Amino acid sequence: MLRRALVAALLCASLAPRAEAIFTQERVNADAKVLADFQKRVQDYLAVHKKLEASLPHLSKEATPQEIDQHERALGKLMQEARAGAKPGDLLTSEMQQVVRRLLRQVFHGTQGKQLLSSIFDENPVDMKLTVNGRYPDTVPLSTVPPQVLQNLPTLNEDLEYRFVGRRLILLDTHAHTIADYMDRALP
Repeated sequence: MLRRALVAALLCASLAPRAEAIFTQERVNADAKVLADFQKRVQDYLAVHKKLEASLPHLSKEATPQEIDQHERALGKLMQEARAGAKPGDLLTSEMQQVVRRLLRQVFHGTQGKQLLSSIFDENPVDMKLTVNGRYPDTVPLSTVPPQVLQNLPTLNEDLEYRFVGRRLILLDTHAHTIADYMDRALP
């Protein structure tokens, strides 16, 4: 009887690392699938963005602030029309939100995490209504996103940026100055 128990214990001990490796691999594969889907959604968004921006008169390098503002607003209006049915989660799906939360928890864990959160909340607008396709208010400063955070999130094209509003993460369309998508409870 003791011999069977010893054999069973040894067998379990030898299988545990393998089972953990299998679980880890399954999670990595699932995350890779979610990240690939996110990248495709972003590319689809950017294809519409680029097509619509190309339909507008080109801004010169000497464009005035007023001309830039008019261009942003015109592109924002075209994007709103093209994405009339857009809603939260179109780019940042619920699966992607889970991945983002897990990645951000890793970044903000520990003492350095508290300092990073503090730096984000220094300039972070807290009480702001978010609307997909809505214009980011001109009077509200954009929050700082530390490099440690950006290193852990999927890379975006220069036309989109990650920003924080309170504990929410937004995807900001930098040329239209609009919110492409957002997620709640991004920050721990």
